[in-house]
Amino acid sequence: MQRGRSWFGCVPMSTAALPVERDFDLPAVKPSWPSSDGGFAKGSIDLGGMEVRQVTTFAKVWSTTQGGQDGLGATFFKPAPVPAGFHALGHYAQPNNRPLFGHVLVARDASGTGALLAPPLDYALVWSSGQDDGAGFFWLPTPPDGYKAVGVAVTATKDKPQPGEVMCVRADFTDACEAEESVWGSDKDGFSATGLRPAVRGIDARGVHTGTFLARSNAAPASASALACLKNNSAAYTSCMPDLPQLNAVLAAYSPHVYLHPSDPYLPSSVTWFFENGALLYQKGNPTPTPVAADGSNLPQGGGNDDAYWLDLPADAGQKERVKKGDLAGAKAYVQAKPMLGGTATDLALFFFYPFNGPARAKVGPLTIPLGMIGEHVGDWEHLTLRVSNFSGELLRMYFSQHSTGAWADASQLEYLDGRPVAYASRHGHAFYPREGMVLQGDSKLGVGIRNDCAKGSRLDTGGGRCELVSAEYLGAAGKVAEPAWLGFERGWGPREEYDIGREINRAARILPRAIKERLAQLVNKLLVGEGPTGPKMKGSWRNDERDP
Repeated sequence: MQRGRSWFGCVPMSTAALPVERDFDLPAVKPSWPSSDGGFAKGSIDLGGMEVRQVTTFAKVWSTTQGGQDGLGATFFKPAPVPAGFHALGHYAQPNNRPLFGHVLVARDASGTGALLAPPLDYALVWSSGQDDGAGFFWLPTPPDGYKAVGVAVTATKDKPQPGEVMCVRADFTDACEAEESVWGSDKDGFSATGLRPAVRGIDARGVHTGTFLARSNAAPASASALACLKNNSAAYTSCMPDLPQLNAVLAAYSPHVYLHPSDPYLPSSVTWFFENGALLYQKGNPTPTPVAADGSNLPQGGGNDDAYWLDLPADAGQKERVKKGDLAGAKAYVQAKPMLGGTATDLALFFFYPFNGPARAKVGPLTIPLGMIGEHVGDWEHLTLRVSNFSGELLRMYFSQHSTGAWADASQLEYLDGRPVAYASRHGHAFYPREGMVLQGDSKLGVGIRNDCAKGSRLDTGGGRCELVSAEYLGAAGKVAEPAWLGFERGWGPREEYDIGREINRAARILPRAIKERLAQLVNKLLVGEGPTGPKMKGSWRNDERDP
């Protein structure tokens, strides 16, 4: 998908090619989205009187090849060109260790009042890399009363930016923001540049990701509160979300391939297969379980995870072992579509069900130690989330759930197969990662932690009808997305597993020093205990943004 070519026109780049010197384009041809009366993928979004557009082409202002991520430095850009009638709100920053892939929003006052945007009264110098022309100078706008600055400006001279270089936004069209990823920092005067995101993010939150960054130093220790993100004040803030045909088209374009570990016997299945193959519903105080209906229609609804009911594997030993291994041939991804970032993005959460989660394994130096029963439980739900721009329909990022936390990866950092992103499910635990290999959760310096091994075994292609849309609340009744009965089951998808962690570790790792055993016990408690095998609706991300480490 072509985003347009960036313009490196202000300062020469280093002779050694850096990843940021190359624009990233999604590997597949941009789809033609189904037509709609809504605003999805039409290039601009009305925030209730302020029209914003997404600019993905830039002019380089200043760069450094020292420090930062992978020691490659960072580059600072201004949006260029800015569409006629629109105004920049701040500049863009990106680490040099990845292809150029980002955006900033530009805005125009469409309210008829002419009062939503105003130039700053002045600029305060936050930091400079030197005093001569060619150095980088970072400026924080001073907004008029009743307005907020949304981003900083960067120049390659000591002269202050022009008043209209970036505009300030009337305060009622802004929301609180917070620091996100570190872009670059310097030991000189404690300078740092960090990306920004809305502080409150969820289905009902109105904060809009603007694409700008925060600059601060010891001399100007501004917090994220010195800047703001935009706010969607439109009464119809989901008007630019995709409709049902467009959702299906987005899934067809971006539904991921999932590689399962070749040594993992515990594979995913469909929920229906699990029910049809002997899953049982237990009620507290009743020793006689009830077979679950194939559609889950006899499952109790609501109530939270109060331990009054739970699911379990079939009682027959042979059938139990068979069901533990899942049914890859019929496995599905169950999809929730929801608005995010003030309705300017669509999150598609793809939930995968495994009848059984296998035991964990620890790494202690060169040793791999199976941890007995630790990590085992019935009913494992894991998920990936695709974040799609409602300005363009373009894939922005993908989230990888990893036990009780997870991590985002930008689209430029993903692997692709047949034009669609790739994820790897770890052995036994089924945590998702963007690359194959071993990820250690724990103390990497000591080499002590929980292993997450990923490799190319069987592949689950979620395309071709393997994605089942189970929830899109924003569509309302007209959207005709009927939620299956099992989605309303809020209790455990497996019995609560109880075991003595210390005893299990002692059994598995008798030769280890006591201090290492205690460290492992702490990691197990932090990473593998307490999450519980609850269904998708009980995850915090069902109504909120994904959880960061």
